[in-house]
Amino acid sequence: MIRFYYHPTPNPAKVALFLEETALPYELWPVDTKKGEQHLPEFGQINPNRKVPAIVDTDGPDGSDVRVFDSSAILLYLAEKTGAFLGAQVDRPELLSWLFFISSGLGPFSGQSVHFQHAAPEKLPYAVNRFRREAERHYRILDDRLAKRHFLVGDEYSIADMSAWGWLARAKYVLPGSDDPLSPFPDLQRWFAEIDSRPAAIRARNIGTAHRFKQEMDEEARRALFPSNYPTTG
Repeated sequence: MIRFYYHPTPNPAKVALFLEETALPYELWPVDTKKGEQHLPEFGQINPNRKVPAIVDTDGPDGSDVRVFDSSAILLYLAEKTGAFLGAQVDRPELLSWLFFISSGLGPFSGQSVHFQHAAPEKLPYAVNRFRREAERHYRILDDRLAKRHFLVGDEYSIADMSAWGWLARAKYVLPGSDDPLSPFPDLQRWFAEIDSRPAAIRARNIGTAHRFKQEMDEEARRALFPSNYPTTG
């Protein structure tokens, strides 16, 4: 059984998509990050970085519980565990390259674009321009990659596609100001529409809807989400 530590944000969405695609048995463990539940000591034992997603596999390689944190590590672990969505062995170097491009480029710059346009107390023009333009640059790289191919890697739908989907689903927040922020990237737009219409993607978007996560961006939420902005007490 997979214990899936979840909040409805882009990185957990990637793992949700994999779990729904494979029908791998899992239990959802909501972590309300605006309430600061990621900072509880028991969750820190699961992920020392105190972020979601994380998983505990109660049937690990030696039959015991194992933890895995970081969405890319989780996708790789689960793909190797199940033998699903890894693509052809000959394409493994490309798979790893694109998976880590997403984890080190698309994801962080998209996240900072969202932060400085929606959450920062001051809308700093330099920061907004810097991260928004970098997010657009990553979108263009993906669009160019998909110009003559159906999926990001090889001929098969893979964890690289799932990983990119998690962040592209938030394009309206990353690049606000347009009803269709993917329209300048037609091949990326086509690819996203195909992934987003998969039955597993529809189910993944509905994961956790029965749980009432905190919505208010109040002082409690800001301190929980951005603790490094506040002085520590010792």
